[in-house]
Amino acid sequence: MRIRLISLSAIAALALSTGIGLAGPGGAGHSHGAAEETAYGKPGDAKKPARLVQVTMSERDGKMAFIPDRIEVRRGEQIKLVMRNNGELDHELVLATLEENLKHAIEMQKNPDMEHDDPNAKRLMPKKTGEIVWQFTKVGEFDFSCLIPGHREAGMTGKIIVK
Repeated sequence: MRIRLISLSAIAALALSTGIGLAGPGGAGHSHGAAEETAYGKPGDAKKPARLVQVTMSERDGKMAFIPDRIEVRRGEQIKLVMRNNGELDHELVLATLEENLKHAIEMQKNPDMEHDDPNAKRLMPKKTGEIVWQFTKVGEFDFSCLIPGHREAGMTGKIIVK
């Protein structure tokens, strides 16, 4: 009985540590915590001014897209991405470095029902809207992608260029 309890405890600890590892800071495109800074910035403050950027998600003729798929931002600027899913399928927008999004896309292949509702990510059902408020604190090129399996590969990706 004691060995069985230890085994169950070990399995539970492993499951919890794996879940935390996948959803933890900087890992796999997720960012938790209100003021946590990443390579691509930090969650914005909804009480402060932000430039509105409307992003439409759609699919048409076998292709999927974000419109626009290129956004330019000034270093230090806070933007509010106002997203609308005009498609017939669920879509998401995950903001991260290209490397983090590509790595997280592999995890999504293994767990396609993983949903994102983090400061840097939002999943939307068809005809729904959502927002991400983000402050870009570092210069560089960053990625936003729909990481639902097959969507990024069908063209649902974009760049944020911070100058």
